[in-house]
Amino acid sequence: MPEPMTIDELHGILVSCAGGGEFAEVPDDLADMPLDDLGYDSLALIETATRLKVEHGVVVPDEQITEVGTLGELLRLVNDRIAA
Repeated sequence: MPEPMTIDELHGILVSCAGGGEFAEVPDDLADMPLDDLGYDSLALIETATRLKVEHGVVVPDEQITEVGTLGELLRLVNDRIAA
């Protein structure tokens, strides 16, 4: 079984899918920050779902990934899929 994804790994994928570079500083409360406040829209989330499927074999349906509100919620969703 694949290892659970870390918040840093998932954040890196999300940043890349949103077209951004590396963040110089990651807030301590990153898991609890609303994705909208971080600047990630549904398109970035759908691209993240695609990348998760292609690169990690993790299938997260678009309708589920666009419903998450924080990076922590997205991480739980991804890790639940990895564990399944």
